[in-house]
Amino acid sequence: MNELLQKLMVEATALTRNGQLREATQAIQRALRGGASEVFGVSDPATPPPTSHASRRPGAAVILDGLTRVIDLPAEFAEATPNVRHPGVVERPGEAPFDVDGAREERWIDGRFTHQGRTLAYKLYLPPCAPGIAITPRPMVMMLHGCTQGADDFAAGTQMNALARDLGVVVLYPEQTQHANSQKCWNWFKPQHQQRGRGEPAILAALAQSITAEHHVDAARVFVAGLSAGGAMADILGRCYPDVFAAVGIHSGLPSGSATDLMSAMSAMRGSSAASGATRAQPMPPTIVFHGDADVTVHVSNGAAIIEAARTATEEATGSMPTARTAEGHSGKGQRHTRTVYTDHAGRSTAEYWRLHGAGHAWSGGSAHGSYTNPAGADASTEMLRFFLSHSPRG
Repeated sequence: MNELLQKLMVEATALTRNGQLREATQAIQRALRGGASEVFGVSDPATPPPTSHASRRPGAAVILDGLTRVIDLPAEFAEATPNVRHPGVVERPGEAPFDVDGAREERWIDGRFTHQGRTLAYKLYLPPCAPGIAITPRPMVMMLHGCTQGADDFAAGTQMNALARDLGVVVLYPEQTQHANSQKCWNWFKPQHQQRGRGEPAILAALAQSITAEHHVDAARVFVAGLSAGGAMADILGRCYPDVFAAVGIHSGLPSGSATDLMSAMSAMRGSSAASGATRAQPMPPTIVFHGDADVTVHVSNGAAIIEAARTATEEATGSMPTARTAEGHSGKGQRHTRTVYTDHAGRSTAEYWRLHGAGHAWSGGSAHGSYTNPAGADASTEMLRFFLSHSPRG
């Protein structure tokens, strides 16, 4: 991936689409030749040291897609709301304050977590809080990296921490181990990692709950997002733990149940009918999906299959099929997309699908300081946070 990464860093404003497709094609060919050790895998032993924070000016308006639209936040985050003193610091009558020495500083923490005999390293971003104001529970996003990536790389590529700083959101980055998967992929294609209470879903959900308790996170506003294999695992977590994760963001991922072994994983990645046929109608949190229609590593039909499953789940839960509203648009750098918003009978948004035209296997709108990013595309990080924070807490 080094050649592509260098191109992205040199030409951050104009991702070379042909170069990305060639690199992705080589990755899939290596995966097909190399077997289980290279599902989603690419050899990328050297990645430039990423930065964990963006240069976004604190307090600056959060802009969507490089245009002039601003995030439509819940009332508690709106500037016009008088009880807000700082992003994420809200005084509510009758709510016990949380004020621990040192808890107000912006922090980037290394940690380790063990559950059911498994241990994961993680990075945790805690936004700053203004002095003299009681700290109350804040939202949290769990970010699941793709293959060959780690927490620092994923944070640098998505720039999620910079947005989280402005909005007062905690961000958690678990890291897959090479012992569990030689390419550091989450094992979304193995049955033991597709169920509640077992394998990777169990430790990831337990980690989210542990961080929620330790760092005074609002348990009703915990979200999960992921890229590629991380996106596939995010979908699994949303289905297995809708009581833990209030909404899900999936970028270039695959639907839960689309594979049960290596061969079916490769088939699903190529866009076989197995990907859509394996989805099951079951309860799902609100879901936002991004997928490039020029992705040759994970075919775009997988993004469509995830959305179809979300639509079916809403229909079964409400008795009516969600209404779809579609609009064409483009990023500030000109890359086109089609955005479809699905709403239930009460007018509530239950799902969004962003089909990114001409985009490959990369985080849309990301920074060239991280791997697998497409700086020219719509800002997926901002749109995911907008989607997450616009939904009422569970229950």
